[in-house]
Amino acid sequence: MQSSVQRSYEDAKQLYAKHGIDVDAVLESLANIKISMHCWQGDDVRGFLNRDQDLTGGISVTGNYPGAARTPEELRADLEKAFSLIPGKHKVNLHAIYADTEEKVELDRLEPKHFEKWVAWAKEQGLGLDFNPTCFSHELSKDGFTLSHPDPKIRRFWIDHCKASRKIGAYFGEQLGQTCVTNVWVPDGFKDVPADRLAPRQRLKSALDEVFAEELNPAHNLDAVESKLFGLGSEAYVVGSHEFYMGYGLQNNKLICLDAGHFHPTETISGKLSSLSLFTDGILLHVSRPMRWDSDHVVTMDDELLDIAKELVQGDLLGKTHIGLDFFDASINRVAAWVIGTRNTIKALMRAMLVPADALKRAELEGDYTTRLALTEEFKMYPFGAVWDYYCEKSGVPVREEWLAEVKAYEREVLSERGE
Repeated sequence: MQSSVQRSYEDAKQLYAKHGIDVDAVLESLANIKISMHCWQGDDVRGFLNRDQDLTGGISVTGNYPGAARTPEELRADLEKAFSLIPGKHKVNLHAIYADTEEKVELDRLEPKHFEKWVAWAKEQGLGLDFNPTCFSHELSKDGFTLSHPDPKIRRFWIDHCKASRKIGAYFGEQLGQTCVTNVWVPDGFKDVPADRLAPRQRLKSALDEVFAEELNPAHNLDAVESKLFGLGSEAYVVGSHEFYMGYGLQNNKLICLDAGHFHPTETISGKLSSLSLFTDGILLHVSRPMRWDSDHVVTMDDELLDIAKELVQGDLLGKTHIGLDFFDASINRVAAWVIGTRNTIKALMRAMLVPADALKRAELEGDYTTRLALTEEFKMYPFGAVWDYYCEKSGVPVREEWLAEVKAYEREVLSERGE
C-alpha cells in the first residue's frame, strides 16, 4: 500500500509531466549533486590547533548556545547526525585548524598525516573532503595581513602554509577518489584609506604565484581563490578584491569563489554566474545569507538562493560548479543550522529543476513575455513540496519537520552533556 507521501508524489508527477518534466529523472540528477558542508558551524570556527586564540580576520560568531564541539570526535559525531537528516551523499569542508593530531604543529608545517583520522572517517561515511588554509586567528595574522604582508618572513610563513594546504587537499582527493577543492581566502586589508593600493596587491600576486607553482593532479586537487568587499578591520580596502581575484583566476586557471556575503549588500552573486561561466572551467560557490553585511546567517530558501539555483540549473552550470556552505550561528542548535541550510540548498536546486525551462526560454526567444511571466508565476504554486517529501522518504531521512525531533533528542542526550 502506498504511503500518503507516495500518493502525493504520484499526483505531483502527473502535473509536472504535462509540461514535459520527468520528476523521476530530476531526483536522479539531484542525488548526484554534492554539497560541501562546512565543519566550522559545529564549533564556532575555533578548530583544534590554536583553540585559545581570539578570532581575527573579521571572523565574528555571536551566541553561546550549549553543545559546541570541543574535540574532533565530537565534531565528527555532530556531522554524522546532521548528514543522517539530509538526503544524498555529500562532502565536508575543513579548515587547516581542524587537524586531528596530538602533535604540536604550526600551520606552515602541516602534513597529510595530521588529517589521517579525517580521511579514515570520510571513507567510512562515503563522504568527500574539501580544504582551506587558515589565514586568520593566529599570532602572525593579528595585524590584518598574511600573504600580502610587507614583512617577508611573515609572508613566507603564510606562503608555506598555503603550499602545505594544497598538498593536504591533493591527499584528500587521492585517498577518497573525489576531487578536493582547496580554497584560498586571506583577510588582508586596511581599516582606513591606504596610501598605496598597488603594493599590497603586487605582494599578494607574487605570493600566490609561489603558492601555486607546483603542479598538482587536477583529479585530486582544484585550487580556488576567494574575494571580499570589506570586513571588520578592513573596511576601507581589501587586498584580495573581486577584481583582483577575477583577474588572477582567469589568468592562472583557478576556480573563482563567489561568496554570497562578500559583495555589496545590494549586490547578488546569482547574476554573476552566467558571465563567469563563459570564461572559466569551473566556479566555486559559498552559499551564505548576508544580512546587511557579511553576517553569515543560516541559509534560508530566500529569493537569492532560488535565483542561484535557477542560474545553475537553467544555465547547465551544475557540472562545473562546486557548491559549499559558509555560515556560523552560535545562537541556535548548531546541528540544526547545518540541517536547515543544507536541506534548503538542495531543495532550491530541486525546485529549479521542476520548472519548464525550455518552454520559458522558447517563449522569451519568441518575444512572448506574457507566457514567460504567467508560467513563472504559476509554477511557484506547483507541488514541489510533495516531490521533496518523497525524495526524503526515498533517501531514508525524515520528512518535513520530523528531523527537528531527532535534533532535539540529540541535544538532550549528547549536546547538553558537554561542558565548556
